[in-house]
Amino acid sequence: MIVLIGGEKGGTGKTTISTNLAAMRALAGRDVLLIDTDPQGSANYWVQSRDDENITPRVACVQKFGKGLPKEVQDLAKRYQDIIIDAGGRDSVELRAALVVAEKVFIPIQPSQFDIWTLNQMDELVETSKAFNPDLQAKVIISRSSTNPSVHESEDTGKLLSDFLNLDLASVTIRDRIAYRKAAKDGLAVTELKPKDQKAVDEMESLYKEVFDDE
Repeated sequence: MIVLIGGEKGGTGKTTISTNLAAMRALAGRDVLLIDTDPQGSANYWVQSRDDENITPRVACVQKFGKGLPKEVQDLAKRYQDIIIDAGGRDSVELRAALVVAEKVFIPIQPSQFDIWTLNQMDELVETSKAFNPDLQAKVIISRSSTNPSVHESEDTGKLLSDFLNLDLASVTIRDRIAYRKAAKDGLAVTELKPKDQKAVDEMESLYKEVFDDE
């Protein structure tokens, strides 16, 4: 499966989601490749940290840029069971190219009006991509949401997504938890972090099941 984690807004947790899914997929015994298309290279640094600590299973990672991305991804898909593409937070050549070959795209946004405004462009990009990739499924993940139960931003944001024809809402919300930052620093997924933050683990496991249809 080819899964794209991307969007137009930065700071929404795309790399956190990409790296966690990649590690969890590897832990499930799948041959997975993480493709980092962001010039900042955060996903690649995460893999380097994982390699430096000799953490197993190893997650393979490559950096790819430019218009040739679709052909390269299709070639790599012959060698890996799953590919997870981490695209930077902007309307880039890489984001548009990845939309042409991905089977699913998950678009993380923070529960704020600024992030919601970026979805107009993403809705249009997905619609355009479906002309070349008609089976593309696109879902929005509300990410980095407050852990305070009295804050209802996520629910309010979810209601606004009905305005978009090509975007659905993912069933899980990813909260802004320290565990995600601790895991990232050590090249881990939250499911590998000790001691475990069970709420973070539950969130990521729920997302994993939704992304991969619990294969």
